[in-house]
Amino acid sequence: MSSMGRWIGVVIGLAGILVASARGEDRPNVVLIVADDLGWADLGCYGTKFHRTPNLDKLAAEGRRFTQAYASCPVCSPTRAALMTGKNPARLRLTDWLPGRADRPSQKLLRPELPPGLPLEEVTLAERFKSAGYATGIIGKWHLGGAGFEPTSQGFDENVAGDASGSPLSYMAPFRRRDRTMPGLEEAPYGQYLTDRLGIEAERFIESHKAAPFFLYLPHYAVHIPMVAKAETIAKYPAWDGTPHGKQENPIYAAMLESLDDAVGRVVGALERAGVYNRTILIFTSDNGGLATLEGRDTPPTNNSPMREGKGWLYEGGIRVPLIFRWPGRIAPGTEATPAWSTDLVATLAGLCGLPPAEGPDGVNLAGLLTEGKPVEPRPFYWHYPHYSNQGGKPGGAIVDGDWKLVEFFENGRVELFNLARDVRESNNLAEKEPEKARELASKLASWRESVGAEMPSTNPDYRPNLQAADGSITLPASTAEVHGVMLRFEPLPHKNTLGYWVRPDDWASWEFEVERPGSFEVEALVGCGNGSGGSVVEFRIDDQPLSLTVPVTGGFQEFREQELGRVAIGQPGRHRLEVRARSKPGPAVMDLRRVKLAPAIKDGD
Repeated sequence: MSSMGRWIGVVIGLAGILVASARGEDRPNVVLIVADDLGWADLGCYGTKFHRTPNLDKLAAEGRRFTQAYASCPVCSPTRAALMTGKNPARLRLTDWLPGRADRPSQKLLRPELPPGLPLEEVTLAERFKSAGYATGIIGKWHLGGAGFEPTSQGFDENVAGDASGSPLSYMAPFRRRDRTMPGLEEAPYGQYLTDRLGIEAERFIESHKAAPFFLYLPHYAVHIPMVAKAETIAKYPAWDGTPHGKQENPIYAAMLESLDDAVGRVVGALERAGVYNRTILIFTSDNGGLATLEGRDTPPTNNSPMREGKGWLYEGGIRVPLIFRWPGRIAPGTEATPAWSTDLVATLAGLCGLPPAEGPDGVNLAGLLTEGKPVEPRPFYWHYPHYSNQGGKPGGAIVDGDWKLVEFFENGRVELFNLARDVRESNNLAEKEPEKARELASKLASWRESVGAEMPSTNPDYRPNLQAADGSITLPASTAEVHGVMLRFEPLPHKNTLGYWVRPDDWASWEFEVERPGSFEVEALVGCGNGSGGSVVEFRIDDQPLSLTVPVTGGFQEFREQELGRVAIGQPGRHRLEVRARSKPGPAVMDLRRVKLAPAIKDGD
């Protein structure tokens, strides 16, 4: 910790001593439980009909459940940094998971440099509690830096399982991979399930520290990939053939979540046995939205409907999360629609526990709201994610201000505007209909970025999009298209994986691609079209060569059929461009387009 950080720690410590002497044993314990990659709609109390979460549902019924709670980032490490510091990740320069996804030639932009871990000069939530006389422990995922940045360097007295890892070394004991073992889990019964073990460790911590105030940070690795669960729990759920249908249906994920819920039940039981349940604040949340795209075996794990997309995206499915507070006798039961987010936790817990005030530039104290129903002043919420995510999201930023939300894309400056009160699905982009509101929010977002010193991505001088394959073919997937206009969009969920919502004929899409071996190419498109929307005439133009398609009905927008478009000649190596535009649209939509492929033409006589 820096000299400034030590000075702040001394001040907090002195203030904490005064607080402790004034309140004695009345100071509440705190247990902060954070799930990994848990979606907003994954709990019974948030609407799921597939998953089983009775312990969490009971917590919600007995406490405050926020229906518009946000993670500070659509991926994990930045939100964890915000939970620890009360600061927006952009202010910390920690805007992606650590160490982050490396830059690739296929990306237009290069990411800003990330720190190696949560800066030591930051005063963490654990340091605040420790200075106030609390015992502090972390049991679970840290992911805010390795050696020199580990939990015991950031205010935690005890650390079990927390290191630089973003996913567990193993979900089944032994908890190791090659020459590494998860700290504190060196001895474990063979085959023990990690989520169960973390629950057992939490029970031990509570029993050991029941005589004095404690802060337990319990960030589970579940329900992060890889998808691993106990066989007997998986068997409780309907079998799944692995084909995504755009709904919650993954039995492995459901079993992982059930074990997580059981672990929450262990914590509640331990608090009750220790006689401290009524003087313990229990908080439950997630670090980002649920993973709803393909990423490894047995995925997608979940579906965040009615929220759009999921982890790695700045849409609601990627950033809206569960948030539950329970403190018997102090926090009244009831649903809370007031917007809140990860950065509020530091100031709120300081307020609830009588610690020195911790209100900062990014988070507010919700204690009055939770205990007395005092309203919180309306405020904007900001996101800065200058990275390409593993889930397909592209560099951008977002602002939520009242009912309005704006998403900005850094590759081309395109913006989307939504009214969340009327359109929580973010399906109707109002940027063209409400240009003044779009400009207002874009200006606020830009001013905020400047005020926090947010680092922007830079141009990639070695950008090489959609390279020609070894067999000479060139594949242009929907995920690499640049969309132009208002409603057309890439839909990343695996049962779609398409350019869709093509309801405006003026919207269009383009691709850039690299050719090393020129020649003649046969062009085909993978197209879907539902009943009532056939007959659109679409032009595919490669450089100056047009090809036309009259879109057939395929049986559904996700019923894709190959359509042969014709032949083009590409005479020079280098960068080329394909544009696709609707020339007429007799029905409600043009079509869905999953990909375009250029295959080397077979010469006559071959």
